[in-house]
Amino acid sequence: MAKRKQTQTFEASLSELETLVDSMESGDLPLDEALKSFERGVELTRQCQLQLKEAEQKVQILTGNSPDATLEPFNNDE
Repeated sequence: MAKRKQTQTFEASLSELETLVDSMESGDLPLDEALKSFERGVELTRQCQLQLKEAEQKVQILTGNSPDATLEPFNNDE
């Protein structure tokens, strides 16, 4: 399986992930295609998590330069 050289935008990755989930939930995929979709979904999930973490770090750096800024913990329970 070839690795993708360029990282998609967060929004593109999330959209692809949603499409994969929809197709897998339909139950119409053969086992081998469902497994490939699952593997791709795991890859996209990790990519999205990394992009979110990087964005959070950038926000912390940017707000850290302001004396009035207060950081609030990231709540991902939604």
